[in-house]
Amino acid sequence: MSEPNNNTEATDFDPHSSSLRGEVEQSVLEELYSIRGSIDNYDAQLVYLLAERFKATQRVGHLKARHQLPPSDPNREKSQIERLRQLAREAHLDPEFAEKVLNFIISEVIRHHQNISESHHNG
Repeated sequence: MSEPNNNTEATDFDPHSSSLRGEVEQSVLEELYSIRGSIDNYDAQLVYLLAERFKATQRVGHLKARHQLPPSDPNREKSQIERLRQLAREAHLDPEFAEKVLNFIISEVIRHHQNISESHHNG
């Protein structure tokens, strides 16, 4: 997985930005900042994991286009959704939420595969 580039616009991010400043005790804010720091790290990991996942699906899209395979694979998608719902249950994550996220990702992948296929056939 790629490492974050510290020279990006994300360096302007203020982890202590909060509309609660002055509304709650400083100790509460400090605990909130600490928890949010973990959340920020998870968010960064999600972004980099998604980037790596989409790099792999781009390779799949090019392979499918070269061999004139359809952009979508409904059986694979159904199997993946069932698998992720089970993983979500095991992880104590709402399976409905996990399915929504995966469906969004799958729709983006299919859109990318369609674009790759069109550019292969037109180029």
